[in-house]
Amino acid sequence: MDTNEIWNEFLSRIKTKVSLMSFNYLFKDLKFYSYDNSKLIIIVPPNELLLQNITKNYNSIIQELIDDITNDTCEIKYIFEKDIKKFEQDKSNIIQTNNNNNNDLIKNDINNYKYISNFNQKYTFDTFVVGESNRLAYGTAFAVAQNPGKLYNPYFIYAKSGLGKTHLMHAIGNYIVTHSDKKVLYITAEQFTNDYRAIINAKNKYDNNVTYLEAFRDKYRNVDVLMIDDIQFLENATKSQIEFTNTFNTLYDNEKQIIIASDTSINDYKYLEERLKTRFRWGLTESINPPELELKKNIIKNKIMINDFDLDINEMVIDYIANNCGSDIRNLEGAVIRIVAYKAAFNIKNVTLEIAQEALQEFVPKTVYRTNSVAKIIDTVAKYFNLEASMLKGKMKKKNIADARAIAMYLSRIMTDESLQRIGLEFGGRDHSTVIYSHDKISKELKINMKLQEEIKILKEKICE
Repeated sequence: MDTNEIWNEFLSRIKTKVSLMSFNYLFKDLKFYSYDNSKLIIIVPPNELLLQNITKNYNSIIQELIDDITNDTCEIKYIFEKDIKKFEQDKSNIIQTNNNNNNDLIKNDINNYKYISNFNQKYTFDTFVVGESNRLAYGTAFAVAQNPGKLYNPYFIYAKSGLGKTHLMHAIGNYIVTHSDKKVLYITAEQFTNDYRAIINAKNKYDNNVTYLEAFRDKYRNVDVLMIDDIQFLENATKSQIEFTNTFNTLYDNEKQIIIASDTSINDYKYLEERLKTRFRWGLTESINPPELELKKNIIKNKIMINDFDLDINEMVIDYIANNCGSDIRNLEGAVIRIVAYKAAFNIKNVTLEIAQEALQEFVPKTVYRTNSVAKIIDTVAKYFNLEASMLKGKMKKKNIADARAIAMYLSRIMTDESLQRIGLEFGGRDHSTVIYSHDKISKELKINMKLQEEIKILKEKICE
């Protein structure tokens, strides 16, 4: 299959995966540049918002289609039309460099092992939205930033993807770089492993052991703060674990700050060396929980503000995004970007709830239950707890009735598109604040109550029957 066939096949398949509107706005004007050595390059129109929309919301499906069509695991790169000449010049320079003799190549590689602080300037403590679920992690991270190497060393922070741990790491780095002259290196465990493997390969190829190892160790040990993200990638790299342990020891003995981020706790690692896990426990371990509803709403508002989006949406739209787009902060941001793109594409002045639902129809998970009614939820919950539906709508305050009522309000909040006011009316004319209180109460209880988790699971299944 030649390159044109690959691209035509991709366009044909992506049409079946997205709406016609999304295809015309996002994919129709993309162009194929090249496919070589498992690298596929796509040309994008000069529209930063469009590129963000593609990479944040469609990257996985693009990757899946391209890999299937090429029968390859491709690295996909996007370049703007205006940057083609610069890209071709850079590519030419790389080819010229590769033609140099081995000694020059070794020198160039070693020069790449220099100190770089590659922090995202948007990720600061000021732009981090604080709520009950992340308040402690925020406070600890700020304390570490103010006293690197003196307090909480090492600092191990873990959370599921998209809950803000990387933001906090960049915030720490940005703060230290701004307020001191300390050397700070942020890198992922995967990059650490790749660097170490490259060193081993270079040693074998050029028989230049000392030079390469010195360059590698200088990069990672000659810093004041070392930040390693996604440490889980180190679990199956035995030799890299040994090298990282030695690096850890050197930095720790010299009172240099070590910050480690992971998507799971230390105890969950099966193949990480015990001596490394022991070292991670020497300092402080902190977790970030999924954001509560109010925090998600504040995150949405913050994303609009700091990105200076031309988007004025009411509380109902914010409620809809917060309730239907999961707890992953990247998903929430992706939903906002999608609405911004939809508004611009169709020249919409006022984004109503209906417009937001239409814009996010491909983004909201299929498990969102649009057809459910509050009345159906009340009936289902009442039957499950052997109560009358009228009891949940009435004013009886017996514990079993009040608990069932709170569960029904919680499910109404997450399983329907009804407003707070509408839900309150269905429950005997209660105020919207009662609905919010019940939702928050059940949300907190779910974190620690296994029985309630099982009841909610069963009720969801019954409601969707």
